[in-house]
Amino acid sequence: MADRLTPERRSWNMSRIRGKNTKPEMLVRRFLHAKGYRYRLHGMASGGKLPGRPDLVFASRRKVIFINGCFWHFHECRVGQHAPKANADFWEIKRTKTRKRDADQRLQLERSGWEVLTVWECELKNLTQLEHQLDEFLSAGA
Repeated sequence: MADRLTPERRSWNMSRIRGKNTKPEMLVRRFLHAKGYRYRLHGMASGGKLPGRPDLVFASRRKVIFINGCFWHFHECRVGQHAPKANADFWEIKRTKTRKRDADQRLQLERSGWEVLTVWECELKNLTQLEHQLDEFLSAGA
C-alpha cells in the first residue's frame, strides 16, 4: 500500500515523535513512584551522564531501566519486525544502527557495574506481568 501522505508531511509527522517523556515511559514512572521507588531521569547519575542516557536511574541500587519503542529499537515482536516499505533501505540501516548502539551502551553500563533492564513497549500490554518484572528487578540484591 502506498503512503497516503506526501514526503514532507510524513517527515513532519516523524519529527514530532518524542524521545523523552513518552506514554510508555510515563506509565512505568507512575507505577514505580507509586510503589515508593525513587529515581533520576534520562541518564543522570551522581557521577554525571551514563552511556545511552537510560530513562530511569536508580543510583543507590546501581540499576538502570531503558523504556524502548518496539519499532524504533528493532524489537523481535511483530511491531518491531514491521519494515516500512517507503525508503526501506534508510529505515533498515537506521534501525540496525540503533540496535547495535543499544547493545554497545548496555555492555558499557554492565562493565561499569550497572544492572540493566529494558522494558519494551509491547510489554505494556500485560501490566501485571510488567509490574512483577519491575519489582523483581529493583528488589533483587537490595
